[in-house]
Amino acid sequence: MKLLCKGFALLMLLGGASVVFAQGKLTLRVSDQFPPAHFVYDSIKFWMAEVEKAAGGAVKFDYFPGEQLGKAKDQLALIQSGVVDVSLVVPSYTSDKMPLSAVAELPGMVDPKTSCAGSVAYTQLAQTGIFAKQEYDPAGVRMIWGFAYPPYQLMMAQRLLTSLKDVEGAKIRTLGNSMDILVRHLKGVPVRIPLPDVYEALSRGTIDGLMYTHAGMYAYKMEGLIKSATTSGSFGSAVGGYSISEKRWKELPAPIQKAMMDAGERATRHLCARMDKDAQEALEKLKQRGVTMASFSPADQKELEKIYAMTANEWVAGMDKRGKPGGEALKAFREAVAQAR
Repeated sequence: MKLLCKGFALLMLLGGASVVFAQGKLTLRVSDQFPPAHFVYDSIKFWMAEVEKAAGGAVKFDYFPGEQLGKAKDQLALIQSGVVDVSLVVPSYTSDKMPLSAVAELPGMVDPKTSCAGSVAYTQLAQTGIFAKQEYDPAGVRMIWGFAYPPYQLMMAQRLLTSLKDVEGAKIRTLGNSMDILVRHLKGVPVRIPLPDVYEALSRGTIDGLMYTHAGMYAYKMEGLIKSATTSGSFGSAVGGYSISEKRWKELPAPIQKAMMDAGERATRHLCARMDKDAQEALEKLKQRGVTMASFSPADQKELEKIYAMTANEWVAGMDKRGKPGGEALKAFREAVAQAR
């Protein structure tokens, strides 16, 4: 309630209704949690510029990054309440409403060579597939464009990773339920913390490590805290998408809708290409900083594959108990990724 009151107060200060016409232009408010150094920040700026260009000056955006209007977990509520028009919805931050999308977080699901296949697959399923029907539509929102991160790696602040035994007992930051399952199978302790709060948690020893991308470490200035990291793991991923409420969408002129969706398709490709490039560059930077790159034995790699499979099976069983089509979501995402390669 405090968040919504704060948001509505700011909304009134900014000029009343969420969509306003000023000097003949349609002004839309965009919100997310990313700092300017984050690679997604660059792509949302790209998307807005593309829409403005395609609309011939008929639309412009007021952009509020870095959790200015609300925490990462509250972005969906900001859209639904009308505080903003477009915001980044990360299903894992609203797992009670969007549990099936967490299938993309399962280990081994995203192509280790490129994030583009996962990004295209997730966007497709969230716009017209199972995620749209089961989660986005019931929430009253429509995804405009989405993405999937490259496979997450395991990074530790103090422990040196030499084998899977080094993970035992470690407090590992996770994103959602599927990563919680994975960490428990690795005999670690899963701890859910939003990314903007991870630096402090690592610094204080609240957590021992995290599963995230190498490039993402630099966006949140965590690279100096990391002692050891994996390079060949596939410890899950994260998905998200810039979305708009269905109510607001229907109020937009058709040419603006088309411009937003067309630019969204380009933004998805723009971001995945950027992520792939940044991933390689970040890996080299970490090596130069003296971060030890973990290389597990063939026996450990074989054990990891077993753990990946057990994690997926346990996740599906958990969804089934909740009356959610977990098996169908797993099958749909795997097929969509294969088709997108």
